[in-house]
Amino acid sequence: MRYQFRTAAELLAHSEEHSLSIAELTIHAETETGSLAREEIVRKMLDYYQRMKDSVRRGLEITGRSRSGLSGGDSRRVLMHSKQDSVSVLGPVFERAIAYALAVLETNAAFGRIVATPTAGSAGIAPACLLIWQEERRASDEATSAGLFTAAGLGKIIGHGACFSGAQGGCQAEIGSACAMAAAAVCELDGGTPEQAINAAALALQNTLGLICDPIGGYVEAPCMMRNGLFGLHAFGASAISLSGVKSAVPFDEVVSALREVGNKMPRIYKETSEGGLATTPTGLRFKNARPKNGITSSE
Repeated sequence: MRYQFRTAAELLAHSEEHSLSIAELTIHAETETGSLAREEIVRKMLDYYQRMKDSVRRGLEITGRSRSGLSGGDSRRVLMHSKQDSVSVLGPVFERAIAYALAVLETNAAFGRIVATPTAGSAGIAPACLLIWQEERRASDEATSAGLFTAAGLGKIIGHGACFSGAQGGCQAEIGSACAMAAAAVCELDGGTPEQAINAAALALQNTLGLICDPIGGYVEAPCMMRNGLFGLHAFGASAISLSGVKSAVPFDEVVSALREVGNKMPRIYKETSEGGLATTPTGLRFKNARPKNGITSSE
């Protein structure tokens, strides 16, 4: 097997040996072990990206609250604010990126179709980052979807060395992984080398270590939605830092090991059980107590 990798060190070695980007190496690795031809793999990834864009669009159209009452219409509010004179000093792109990430989680809360990247609870980060990149760079769907192969390459390393599950590793495993994957994707799309893309992922992931999974009421809405919105910006920041030439003090493979260690030592109450953190605040408990056994709440 010429293109297989389980660590960032192996990925980088193969990339240098074959003069391939992370995206291209990931495609080669897939064709080497799978049954699909390159053209079909690329076509399927393009379809995934288009579904991601659709989940953003649908979320931005939502005006009512979800069944839990925890979300609904928020992405639309942020998007509308990005078009006003009172927009953030960082500009409308900053706010649009947040809106897009929130929209995906609102689509999920409305039982719409999303693409888990890598999980449902962190599914807004990659679509938001890629769609913003596409709009600002005026790129095609085909060119932008290539970033998903970069994200998949980094995700493969995390999946082997740690985990994606909030129930197993806390929110650091979900949001952290998604943030690292998106950072690498944006970095490589912007011309970053494989080394820079991996470095961007390391910068993004290390700053999420220790993040607990404490869904209010047991719903994948709050604080999940806002974490998607804000950590999407974090991914862009990690990419920019890496492209500037600043290197992570700790290599990506070691950050993944730290993710696994922290996840293993994290108390169970902070692993998607809704038994700690924001879920057990007085406000959080109101949503828990209002949730019937069938998991459906009626909206007022």
